[in-house]
Amino acid sequence: MRTIKLTLAYDGTGYVGWQRQTNGVSVQGVLEDALSTIDGRAVTVHGAGRTDSGVHAIGQVASARIACAHDERRLLRALNANLPSDVRVFEVRVMPDEFHARFSATGKTYEYRIWNGRVVPPMLRLYTWHVPQPLDMAVMQQAAQAIAGEHDFAAFQGSRSMTHTSVRRMTSAGWRTGADGTVVFEIAGDGFLRYMVRSLVGTLVDIGHGRWPPEHLARLLETGDRASAGRTAPSPGLLLVRVHYPGD
Repeated sequence: MRTIKLTLAYDGTGYVGWQRQTNGVSVQGVLEDALSTIDGRAVTVHGAGRTDSGVHAIGQVASARIACAHDERRLLRALNANLPSDVRVFEVRVMPDEFHARFSATGKTYEYRIWNGRVVPPMLRLYTWHVPQPLDMAVMQQAAQAIAGEHDFAAFQGSRSMTHTSVRRMTSAGWRTGADGTVVFEIAGDGFLRYMVRSLVGTLVDIGHGRWPPEHLARLLETGDRASAGRTAPSPGLLLVRVHYPGD
């Protein structure tokens, strides 16, 4: 038996999310099915993060224990041959047995992409949030400066979050313009609550529309009042960019 690390990307449009569920097709499910076919036995796959329905990834990481003797290159080819075209594995690495995609991770980087124009290009419609009203990017950037550091993000978590603490440490957060003309929010930290990035973006967009001053986000970090935060931004704009591990 060997422990393997998989680095993969997926278009989350047609999936109920990462986690295998009974009510639809999941990314974990198709990956486990592919590995089980190759290995000739049931294989359980552990993901670094449980992305929600419609959320995409270009740097998701998963780990599994397998028995087959394929080398890394052959296993990579076999996996992609057995996966649907909207899920691709880019790297397979044999790891020490103690490696676990989730528990060995030290952090993640996400991006959230917005198309801020009257008409969204068709090729971006499944990968952005279309916000046609003008945004004040200067005040949104000012508000985002409050995010870096260790804070209680209770105001930005989903109502069904099951976690013993809502305190997380963010190493960076800010806005930039993407090469495709999108407005991109990039955030990196040691861990994320359910809906946290999307709730932050929804609040920042409301600030960009003048609903609140830029100081409002900092106040939410102090009060933890979810009712005073903004909407949860839609899932298609969210992208898991990278999972960080010791030694990266």
